[in-house]
Amino acid sequence: MKRLMLALCIFTGLSGCGAAAAPCRVVSAGLKIIPVVGHVAAAPTDACAAAID
Repeated sequence: MKRLMLALCIFTGLSGCGAAAAPCRVVSAGLKIIPVVGHVAAAPTDACAAAID
């Protein structure tokens, strides 16, 4: 039972990183829709999400 609780705590802690990076990823996806400059404009938000992960 202790191992199960420990694993649950570890997985919950790791999943929090994805939740924290979600706003950066959503903004990045929205910027990438813009033709020509979208990928360049999304580079800082991609870096933000990568730093959080």
